[in-house]
Amino acid sequence: MIDGQPLACFQPFIDTATGRIAGVEALGRLRQSDGRLLSVGPLFADPKMSPAILRRLDRAIRDNALSRLHEVPNDWFLSLNISPRWINRLRPGQPLPSLKQLQRHGVAPQRIVFEITELGGNSQRLTDVVARYREAGARIAIDDFGAGYSQLDRVLALQPDILKLDMRLFQAAARGGHSSDVVKALAQMAEKTGCSIIAEGVETEAELHFALECGSRYVQGFLFAQGEVEFFAGDTFVQHFAQLRDRYVLQKVAERARLMTLRLQLSKLMNLLQSWAEGQAPLSQLPQLHDYPWLLRVYQCDRHGTQLTPNFEWRNGVWHADASYLGHNWSWRPYFYHLLAEGWGERRLTLSNTYRDVTSNQYCLTAGQFFENGQCLLLIDIDAAGL
Repeated sequence: MIDGQPLACFQPFIDTATGRIAGVEALGRLRQSDGRLLSVGPLFADPKMSPAILRRLDRAIRDNALSRLHEVPNDWFLSLNISPRWINRLRPGQPLPSLKQLQRHGVAPQRIVFEITELGGNSQRLTDVVARYREAGARIAIDDFGAGYSQLDRVLALQPDILKLDMRLFQAAARGGHSSDVVKALAQMAEKTGCSIIAEGVETEAELHFALECGSRYVQGFLFAQGEVEFFAGDTFVQHFAQLRDRYVLQKVAERARLMTLRLQLSKLMNLLQSWAEGQAPLSQLPQLHDYPWLLRVYQCDRHGTQLTPNFEWRNGVWHADASYLGHNWSWRPYFYHLLAEGWGERRLTLSNTYRDVTSNQYCLTAGQFFENGQCLLLIDIDAAGL
């Protein structure tokens, strides 16, 4: 038996372009006799619960959500969770219960996003049902994207309109480290496949900044609102979001200013090192560089990317030579063809994007400039974390 009255609470999606509410997700709750609202999540996670009871509960919550959609602006969308477990129980060609519910409540399918939750399920059956949802006019989202590698197969099969980043992965990524690279890569993949990104679980300003950096179209989380029985006005969070967005932009402007300062420092440093390189002077005549704490190493390549000199590394105020990379070819690295494309003709200093170095596992930037009529390339590796 289910203890309590099933109903939907609504958590808003904030449109990052406007700060306005663009839609809501229906979250299942049970109202207790004392008025408390309890999440239905534990019931759906309990293997002892009867599937038939859970299916009726799921449809009752969805009915409640659909019955209230007339209360909000017509341009809002409603996100409904759909479990592959229920889809597996459908007979081939059976009318889809969710679409029948939309008809019963007079809700246009164009206002609905069906969120495919959980992994597993019959992939062909899921693909067929998703095609019928899309044919009716609804949009498709994949929830908890990034939580399992099989999700990549699901993206290719279902071609969703929206990807919701897995909350635990997203929150870990916002703190930096390897998971940050993974989430940014997932976001880039979503962009290339034409999906919008929703970052859920946005609870801190730092997490919002990371969501914006990933190009999230919508954000959802306690930084703005929990799930509530009543709807918020569409412009409730506009001012708050604008303040947070402005602080993010100022932070990015400050980062850019530091990069411009770095370029000026690098230009001075490059002139110093180029004089040394052109004279083919020994290591002992390299200038002492106490003003450049972010400097990792200096080396030369020919215009085809083959390393001509040892790595000259500045550590603890002393130059060290490491000849282990002599003869290695770096033309395949992104920074090299950027340099070749942008810096060879004009012989100007070029600075790469930040990347993770495959040998040291450090975040780096590489500055380069051609000299000797474009036949040699002087390269400076920089510790990006140190900036």
